Amino acid sequence: MFRRILSFVFLVWVIGFLWFVVALPRPAAEAAQTDAVIVLTGGPGRIARGLDILAGGQADKLLVSGVDPEVRPQEFAAQFRVSPRMMACCVTLGFAAVDTRSNAAETAKWVAQNEVRSLRLVTTDWHMRRAAGELDRTLPATVTVVRDAVPSQPNMGTLFLEYHKLIASRAAGLADL
Repeated sequence: MFRRILSFVFLVWVIGFLWFVVALPRPAAEAAQTDAVIVLTGGPGRIARGLDILAGGQADKLLVSGVDPEVRPQEFAAQFRVSPRMMACCVTLGFAAVDTRSNAAETAKWVAQNEVRSLRLVTTDWHMRRAAGELDRTLPATVTVVRDAVPSQPNMGTLFLEYHKLIASRAAGLADL
């Protein structure tokens, strides 16, 4: 009996991992308009994608969550070619987050302060499910989240680790109920 249960659990794990790898989230539709765009730091292309959305008028404000405390706004602006006007009006650098869960907390606080009703979440495709899940648990149900995954070429190690982090995140969410 124990072997059957163990075999069943293993089979569910394998099927879940295959789904996770094959069905990575995709970029959002270009026409999606939101109050704000939230970029979680940590992967190539994320910040550039968020700035493109802001520059394209698809959002009015941008929060970059999880910025290293050593980074100065002027350095950020120079690296990503953001005008002083755009930095002053529309870009917030969030320095409080150190992981995905604290990204969600930092985002929720910023969303409340800025009266945001809809946001576009930008993160890497392999990270999107866990990041969106953390946001879903943290944000009020009245806030609409559009998922905008940045395509990547993750290696098996990254996918394996992220799949297990997703399982742990979902388990922690169930424990909170």
